Amino acid sequence: MRMVGLTGGIGSGKSTVTAMFRELGAQVIDADQVARDVAEPGTPGLEEVARRFPGVLDPSGHLDRAALGRRVFADPGERRALEGILHPRIREEVARRTEALARAGVTVVLYDAELLIENGLHRGMDGVILVSAPEAVQRARLAARDGLDDAAITARLAAQLPLADKRAHATWVVDNGGSLDETRAQVRRIWEEIRGSG
Repeated sequence: MRMVGLTGGIGSGKSTVTAMFRELGAQVIDADQVARDVAEPGTPGLEEVARRFPGVLDPSGHLDRAALGRRVFADPGERRALEGILHPRIREEVARRTEALARAGVTVVLYDAELLIENGLHRGMDGVILVSAPEAVQRARLAARDGLDDAAITARLAAQLPLADKRAHATWVVDNGGSLDETRAQVRRIWEEIRGSG
């Protein structure tokens, strides 16, 4: 089975592009969903996060992602501590899901991870798709989608490699600064190329 990474900066429209790949039949492992799953109530991941970061559980015992985000995006040391707790669990769960897809006969899997390159996960992949958008577009999307102020947006953008640096690792680039039809055409071309090169 071939594994292709799918990444992009926050607010680049990666979720939209991922949905377009799914519409074309792509099997996708979503790193954000895996991260949520390994930190569900009752899991060792959530227990360890709650011990390390007191006050990040809501009254029902679920992770308060906004409270945790305020702590880890403001402090690189705190972010590394969180990554140290969750990343090994995420890797284990991704391996389990990948093996299940391989047993089901899937030949290509897209691994959707915002920090794919920052965390070195692109190494060993059979290619990397980068979703790119101008910074002004990213900022506008983050303000509209998440209600973040400019300082919070700047902190989240600073926690990632600039898109220009990510381009050096990309096999394919989806320019998501234009219309949905333009983006869809790029996605279709890339998916055909990936499927044809297997």
